[in-house]
Amino acid sequence: MLPHKQIGVGVILNERGEVLIDRRPAKGLMGGLWEFPGGKIEQNETVSACIKREILEELAIEVEVGEHLITVNHTYSEFSLTLIAHLCHYRGGEPQTIACEEIRWVTLTQIDQFRFPQANNKIIAALRNVL
Repeated sequence: MLPHKQIGVGVILNERGEVLIDRRPAKGLMGGLWEFPGGKIEQNETVSACIKREILEELAIEVEVGEHLITVNHTYSEFSLTLIAHLCHYRGGEPQTIACEEIRWVTLTQIDQFRFPQANNKIIAALRNVL
């Protein structure tokens, strides 16, 4: 049986309606692809707490975790995962590249120019339905 990961994902919007994406380190799993920030949900941690913690650890910014956007189950060859994505509102701090190579604020029109892991496509589609 494949290892399974539960990931809290923050789809962070600013006051201009742009969404924050970050580029994974070139070395490692899915290196160089873009993603929405987030990470593994720890034992006894809520999804909201995970998203807030991961975004603070990885990007050094404060967000308010809002409504659930979509839950995506996806299987890659090495593992399966559940992405639990919430809309988040940017509340402050200057985004830092602590755990990624690059950070960008992009519009939904621009997002198609960036390569994401396959599981993220459903998040982007869900985002288009609410914005």
